[in-house]
Amino acid sequence: MFKRNLIGRLLAFRPFLPIAALAIVVTMASPSQAAGTVVNVSLWDKGVEMAMATDLGFPAAGKDMSKVTMGIALSVDTVKAGEITFEALNSSKDTIHEMIITRLRDLSRLFPYNNSESRIDEDKMPDILGEVSELDPGKTAALRLDLLPGKYLLFCNIPGHFTSGMWTIFTVE
Repeated sequence: MFKRNLIGRLLAFRPFLPIAALAIVVTMASPSQAAGTVVNVSLWDKGVEMAMATDLGFPAAGKDMSKVTMGIALSVDTVKAGEITFEALNSSKDTIHEMIITRLRDLSRLFPYNNSESRIDEDKMPDILGEVSELDPGKTAALRLDLLPGKYLLFCNIPGHFTSGMWTIFTVE
């Protein structure tokens, strides 16, 4: 008798099973649910008609950062340690950008900059953790990393972009 009542009650919920399954799938597919913390990243510039700055690379001490012609804007600049998804949008109308993330162990350290290529020599950077490569204008991409507490630098290494101010510091607590 108990078995028959239990089966009858379960069958009464049968019409609602597709709706419940859909709700579970939507919840699991949501980036913020799947990735721990989501950081929205905007890779921006003032347009190709704007002359690029050439002396605004990291570190910024003593530099007038109000003159940047390109940049990286974050929805949050500090998060808890763990799995983090960077959802990058190239906000430019006409310029390709990328986003590279590296661990900062020394906030005053100069990066290995190759003047002839107008970019950082990535082969000489020991702490690059990942990147969103060459993102066309208006396009998006994501990078998921498991980050420990510390300071990180996000930067664009398309020639000339780093020294135009296209970098930002990110903190993981």
